[in-house]
Amino acid sequence: MAGSTLASPSAEPAVAARATTAAVSPGRETWRRFKRHRLAVVSSFILGFLILGVVVGPWLWPVAINDIDFTAQLQGPSFAHPLGTDDLGQDILARMMYGGRISLSVGLAAMVVATFVGVIIGALAGMSRKVADPVLMWVTDLFLSLPQLPLLLLVIYLFREQLKALFGVEGGVFVLIVVVIGGLRWMPVARLVRAQFLSLREKEFVEAARAQGATKLRQMFAHILPNALGPVIVAATIEVSAAIIAESTLSFLGLGFPPDIPTWGRLLFDAKDHLDSAPHWALFPGAAIFLTVLSINFIGDGLRDALDPRRVI
Repeated sequence: MAGSTLASPSAEPAVAARATTAAVSPGRETWRRFKRHRLAVVSSFILGFLILGVVVGPWLWPVAINDIDFTAQLQGPSFAHPLGTDDLGQDILARMMYGGRISLSVGLAAMVVATFVGVIIGALAGMSRKVADPVLMWVTDLFLSLPQLPLLLLVIYLFREQLKALFGVEGGVFVLIVVVIGGLRWMPVARLVRAQFLSLREKEFVEAARAQGATKLRQMFAHILPNALGPVIVAATIEVSAAIIAESTLSFLGLGFPPDIPTWGRLLFDAKDHLDSAPHWALFPGAAIFLTVLSINFIGDGLRDALDPRRVI
């Protein structure tokens, strides 16, 4: 009797702790683990500030991006022009906020294309037990072996005029860049999804669904894919930063958006001949690209740690 009385106080906290742990939802647990990754949290604030700046900034700083002022050429940062001006006297802050919308939109849209194609191909390969898997992986390896930058430049050069006529100048270039970048970035996602499907398709819950008569499509998208979303989300964040760098590379090489559409890469291209006289012109868009890509990569690291229960945080 005495032994049970002495044992009960020590047992109660353990039971309460287990009950509290069990009551924590997966979303809360993921958020708790993400918050412990300090670089990811700081990067989230930086990326949020940049997105807020390009979305809300043009209303707070209503300066036309193509206003020319030859009396203010190549001026450094000042109260009138917080980030300085270019060789035509155009306000760099206004052009960066406008161009940031396009650069970030290209990154997000290309990520959606690459992730969608990669998930479909990886899922089909991972569920196949016969011919489809080796064929799809052969296609994936073929695309991986292609030199992406020369191929990207070639496709942009060949098809940009046709899409300009179809969608307009800005819309045509946007669609072409998004489709080409996304179409050349799906292979890592496909390989990742295939590996996840090969691991999960033999689990008990999939076997149970198969025994109940679930079709392959239902097994893929209702049972296996939701359990493979963690690595896919992490891979998608990497695709955003890769797409932003690809668009900036195209614009810097003069094959991206036209000069009157000032993406961050285009601003760097225009500034390359004035690095000595106006270093601010290249500094600010370069810093924006650097901070955006670095923040997205750190957020991806934080999501990887938060979504992987095997990692101890």
